[in-house]
Amino acid sequence: MRIYTSIICLVISLQSFGWGQNGHRVVGQIADNHLSKKVRKQIAGVLDGQSLAMASNFMDEIKSEPKYDSLGPWHYCTIPDGENYTGAPEEGDVIQAINRYIEMLKSGNLSKEDEAFSLKCLIHLIGDIHQPLHVGNGNDRGGNDVQVTYFWQSSNLHRVWDTGIIDGQNLSYTEYTEWIDRISKQQIDQWKKDDIMVWVKESMSYRPQVYNLPDDKKINYRYNYDNIKVLNLRLLQAGIRLAGVLEEIYG
Repeated sequence: MRIYTSIICLVISLQSFGWGQNGHRVVGQIADNHLSKKVRKQIAGVLDGQSLAMASNFMDEIKSEPKYDSLGPWHYCTIPDGENYTGAPEEGDVIQAINRYIEMLKSGNLSKEDEAFSLKCLIHLIGDIHQPLHVGNGNDRGGNDVQVTYFWQSSNLHRVWDTGIIDGQNLSYTEYTEWIDRISKQQIDQWKKDDIMVWVKESMSYRPQVYNLPDDKKINYRYNYDNIKVLNLRLLQAGIRLAGVLEEIYG
């Protein structure tokens, strides 16, 4: 049985798409920038030459297929404020999914088709878990229920973090990557060592800032200015850590 149907999950509609297309491509491109030639070549073989950047949105693209509905809950996890993670619910979550895909890819027992599928999902999910609102508080579907006016247009908080701030920079994903992919080797080495629960706790730590909204929920330049550094940091960390995981698997 194919990997993506091996576990029957409760279907949960979240209406969220991680970072959005450009954000995920930035994560993929950063990861590619920090791979060894050996690992880059191996991954190119698995993906039939498709870049990490272009493969990064695969798990959102397949949301159009009902047979993949069970993977919906794997894009996020829920940890209420003041609580600790106690394990995935029955339907699974992003933490469990990342660990599972890493284990399967390390096993070397996958068919070419299943390896490509698993790798594309892993690329995407490591991006997702670094988006602060993909570690939800359990109250508002990761900010989807928080209605805001963003630059005089109706939106919601999750969408602002997925696409609004990023696309508002008016940069291609390669230009965005060049802008933020500037980091010391010492910091790279530290981020690659961090456990997945460090990634999760980091996302949780940014909740007060993310939810710091005016009473009228009208946000624009000030909100962007206050949050762009955190958003760029999370994209950069996701890319560096994705490279580290891929080096661990294929190195």
